[in-house]
Amino acid sequence: MKITTMTKTANTTALPDGHPIWIYFQEKQIIENLLEEIKAVNPLIDLPKYTNIFNQLLTIEKRFARKENQLFPFLEKKGWVGPSQGMWSFHDNLREQFRLIQYYLKMNNPERIETNTPFLIDGIYRLMNVEENVLFPNALELLAENDWIEMRKGEEEIGWMLSQTPPPFLKEEYIHPSEDFTVRELPFSLENTSHYDEGYMTVEQVNLLFRTMPLDLTYVDENDKVIFYNRGEERVFPRSAGIIGREVKFCHPPKSVGTVLKILDEFRKGTQNESSFWINYKERLIYIRYFAVRDANKNYKGVIEMSQDITDIKKIEGEKRLLDWE
Repeated sequence: MKITTMTKTANTTALPDGHPIWIYFQEKQIIENLLEEIKAVNPLIDLPKYTNIFNQLLTIEKRFARKENQLFPFLEKKGWVGPSQGMWSFHDNLREQFRLIQYYLKMNNPERIETNTPFLIDGIYRLMNVEENVLFPNALELLAENDWIEMRKGEEEIGWMLSQTPPPFLKEEYIHPSEDFTVRELPFSLENTSHYDEGYMTVEQVNLLFRTMPLDLTYVDENDKVIFYNRGEERVFPRSAGIIGREVKFCHPPKSVGTVLKILDEFRKGTQNESSFWINYKERLIYIRYFAVRDANKNYKGVIEMSQDITDIKKIEGEKRLLDWE
């Protein structure tokens, strides 16, 4: 399906309060005010004031995230993939400009900040122009009311630049995504799948997920019995099927049993939720973490033990943004 986009202005006056596009335009006023403020301050003279305005402007990331994770996917379902490909790159370019100025703020280099700020300001203005004249009006034509209702529900987890939560769209009661079991039109089969907090997977896919994860996971239930462990390609510690159903206190050497039982006791009482250790094992640094598992009513449901070889992770410095397979 080919989508023909047109340049026009979104009619925001007809939008009800709380509509996702209505919210974008509320944010637009905030962004424009901040841009005018940051243009008026000289970082060479008043760097603290500049920093305060800049940090407020940084919350534009929430706007980017909502577009990328909520608006764009709905447009893709209608056959319009342009925003996902083009505007996302625009977002990333602005993120790089934000990071550059953050670096100069850290280095206390107001001269470089003064030089780079106009590029950031110009980029944001150009982005909002494309939003207002291309993205939003075409989205309003392509998407139905139910699309906007579903989109708004997902936006709750990402948040907004607004100082207060915007009014609900169509006055519907908010349902957290983990409790939302609405049947939606999806571009893949749901045959033999189960619904999780968000998304659907078959038993095979779940097993492949656990097998591929680069860490060891063991689940001990509320009765202190081992009920699961994943089979990765490279395990930190040896495991065998014989431990399934075994009391966890028998799965550890005597010198560490006391510590394990104390963790379980505190988790069960609700006084603690996480405990971490790191050890040297076969010349590798191993990070071991225990997490209390609780249901929606905070009832204790057991413990997840996670072990990971972090030897190479500890060596990471700086950034890596390019693929180096060749």
